[in-house]
Amino acid sequence: MRCHLVKKITKKVRIVLQVFILCFFVVIANVSTTKEMTKVSNDASNRVINLSTMALKLEEDIQNDIYSAKDTYSGDITGYSADCPACTGRLSCASNYNVLRNGVTTYPDSVYGDVRIVASSSNLPCGSIVRFNLPSVSSEPIVAIVLDRGVLGNDLDLLMASEAEAVQYVGRKTLSYDVLREGWTR
Repeated sequence: MRCHLVKKITKKVRIVLQVFILCFFVVIANVSTTKEMTKVSNDASNRVINLSTMALKLEEDIQNDIYSAKDTYSGDITGYSADCPACTGRLSCASNYNVLRNGVTTYPDSVYGDVRIVASSSNLPCGSIVRFNLPSVSSEPIVAIVLDRGVLGNDLDLLMASEAEAVQYVGRKTLSYDVLREGWTR
């Protein structure tokens, strides 16, 4: 009978031991899964932070983009030149820059590089940068700086090499233009 009792106890111990070992493996597996889940969770929050940082950087880049329009106007565009009989070649906003003597129709802006020269009314401060399309002059958008006065309202007057070119290529057209910068950079 003792032998039978020992066999029963041994069988129960074996079952308890097997249950204990099974529980041990379940706990170990659960701990490693929790660590793995925590790691994935941390990666996801890092991605969220990185996406937020990237969004802020993109917004900052858009604000600082020198070619994003600050405003848009509509008006007429005409052409003018510095070779007229009464013209001195001096510009209202940059009197030391003589376009007649230098024979140029562009200006070297420190931010935009070589840009065309336009006259506008005082609606646009001197040094303002505008962009417009004028296919008869250029297949690319024209970027120009306000360096002269002499027109009214929202109109622009594009400096050309000669009066003949001004009449032939510009004439008088209605267009819309973007203001990329108002006044000189500081």
